[in-house]
Amino acid sequence: MTMDIDAILESQHAFFKSGTTLDPRWRSERLKELARALDKWEKPLCDALWADLHKSANEAFLTEIALVRSEISSAARSVRRWARREKVSTPIACMPARSYIVKEPLGTALIVSPWNYPVQLLLNPLVGAIAAGCTAVLKPSPYVPNVSETIERMLSETFPKEYIAVVQGNREINRKLFSCRWDIIFFTGSPSLGRVVMEAAAPNLTPVVLELGGKSPCIIDRSADVELAARRCAWGKTLNSGQTCIAPDYLLVHRDVKDEFVDAFKRQIAILHGENPQLDKHYARMVSDSAFARVSSYLSEGSVLCGGHTDSSQRYIEPTLLGDIAPDSKVMTEEIFGPVFPMIVLDDWGSSFADKVVSFVTSREKPLAFYYFGDEKSGWDLLSRTSSGGSCINDTIMHIANPNLPFGGVGNSGMGSYHGRLSFEAFTHRRSVIVSSRLIDLPFRYMPYRFFGATRKLL
Repeated sequence: MTMDIDAILESQHAFFKSGTTLDPRWRSERLKELARALDKWEKPLCDALWADLHKSANEAFLTEIALVRSEISSAARSVRRWARREKVSTPIACMPARSYIVKEPLGTALIVSPWNYPVQLLLNPLVGAIAAGCTAVLKPSPYVPNVSETIERMLSETFPKEYIAVVQGNREINRKLFSCRWDIIFFTGSPSLGRVVMEAAAPNLTPVVLELGGKSPCIIDRSADVELAARRCAWGKTLNSGQTCIAPDYLLVHRDVKDEFVDAFKRQIAILHGENPQLDKHYARMVSDSAFARVSSYLSEGSVLCGGHTDSSQRYIEPTLLGDIAPDSKVMTEEIFGPVFPMIVLDDWGSSFADKVVSFVTSREKPLAFYYFGDEKSGWDLLSRTSSGGSCINDTIMHIANPNLPFGGVGNSGMGSYHGRLSFEAFTHRRSVIVSSRLIDLPFRYMPYRFFGATRKLL
């Protein structure tokens, strides 16, 4: 496999240097090929997602296939415009001249994806790489073997390896891949692995896009529509059984609506998944035994307000709301990545609810998402006093569904963003070009700097 990686990388470097990928029309045709492949392989991909994650075909389409389709459609339609040379204004100090920004593909990309949304989080960055004119090596997760194998078959049938290749394997393969010299690394995963990627990229000064995670807070203010908040929190927390990087991770609830929210959350879980979520075909399972053991261990760190049942034979954890949580407990310091929802109750005693929320959130690492339920004006105020990769007011998750919004983290939750045009930009170098006149050559910039007084006033 090591020799295969070296050979693939060498062939991709050669293919990129041939200039084949530079034509935006050629890139658009490759995107259309990817769209046709996705249509052809939709059912095998959905079957593989069911086998690996117990993800229903409906959820697989909504959270994986449809999002990739949207990205492909937007890029195929717009890539010629995105790639066009851009003229910008020229200051008087540079006159007479014209100034441009040229969009260049970075080159050969490494795209590494996680297991939780293994189709979307591998193929969406690939759309950006193709649109930008890069070649790409893709490394899917070994924790979802059926999906990873299906994607490899789909892409190997669609593209030659010197253009798009898939490499399978475990951490040893990751180490080998990270030791190679790439023109860009696009990594989606945990903050701890993100640090490994940055360290590996540093010797070659390889640019990186890191889509990481973190503990995304969900705020329920006294002004919230509690039933709506409970429904959207229950949906966001149980989508893919909580194995979503932007899932609401913990709750900060105003004491005045705490009991009402708990009752509403119980009702909404039953509406979404039935009285016994274990029987619901739309309720996913933990990806592995170790993930099940880790997430289920959090149940002992607070009082169970609803849910709490588990079945290790199916890696099933019931959607669970936890109360009486210590702020320094594991469930409040580790990213949960499962359907356990710890709740901390705050009030207005001593200082305002908003001040306490800001103090709590800003004392921790910057999250990938921030969710607020309540009066919109208060939501904007809280957003102005905190920082996160993305956010929703009176919703969860949905900011990822708008391709016109950047998706990415900040600080510990990542760097760089993508989706829509930003996916193209992520794999593109913006090259500055100035074209100076050959007819006029003003003397003010040359030594011995005559007319300096006049030049200084002009500049």
